[in-house]
Amino acid sequence: MKLSTVILPLEGWATSKEKWRRAEALGFHAAYTYDHLSWQRLENRPWYGAVPTLVGASLETLRLKVGTLVTSPNFRHPVPLAKDLLSLDDISEGRLIVGLGAGGIGNDATVLGHDGWTASERADRFEEFVALLDTLLREPITNRRGDFYAASNARMLPGTVQQPRPPFIVAATRPRGMDLTARFAQSWVTTGQSRDDDATCEQNVTRQLQFLRAALERHGRHEGDVATVLLDGLNNERPLVSLGAFVDWAGRYRALGITELVIHWPEPDSPFDCSLATFEEIAIEGLRQLGEQA
Repeated sequence: MKLSTVILPLEGWATSKEKWRRAEALGFHAAYTYDHLSWQRLENRPWYGAVPTLVGASLETLRLKVGTLVTSPNFRHPVPLAKDLLSLDDISEGRLIVGLGAGGIGNDATVLGHDGWTASERADRFEEFVALLDTLLREPITNRRGDFYAASNARMLPGTVQQPRPPFIVAATRPRGMDLTARFAQSWVTTGQSRDDDATCEQNVTRQLQFLRAALERHGRHEGDVATVLLDGLNNERPLVSLGAFVDWAGRYRALGITELVIHWPEPDSPFDCSLATFEEIAIEGLRQLGEQA
């Protein structure tokens, strides 16, 4: 099992860069950031861009993997996004991870002036978005026209450092999204939430893993081909209150089949407000006490 973190882009780089340096020193597998223009739970707080933030993080670290968790079609087009990702993979010397999601409601969904899409429309767009992004990052020149996105002589030279392209983490909870994961992803991520408000996070993850395994089988892939990632902090679980709570939580999800846990860097006056000292203790000791190598 691996342990990673999410660092929200809430502060100017002079302050924020210390968190990314510290994340590497603490031994995290990866550090991710959200790709939003603003985030509805903190929409009145400062919020910096994901791509420049990841450029800075790449230059401040040597081993730490960096990436989006997640970027979406809400305000991204695959062609310019692919060029940014190609550049990020170069700057990070092959440490980029590309987290992708369908996008949700909130300001990001309408900031470009269009009406918010229905869940079905988001799923349709996301499927085309991922497929085109996959081709763009694999091929030197792409020509494709779909229902929502097109690429005309889109050149991605000299190609990415990681071949055939940087790994994708796809966020999905339903069978259609799991099929997309099985077709394109190296990892799958969930928050453990679902439309069933009465279900526990563990019940949701158990059901979602069943969907994923069925999708992998349909597409001729083995269960171990796709890493399974749980992003904490957006459900009602509280594993960061103590080291013991984390070890118990991590052990339960390891038993279900989760292979990477992602915890939010503590942020005061946010949903991720917790003790920095406890967070760092968990980063250093959590997997060791679970009997894992970080």
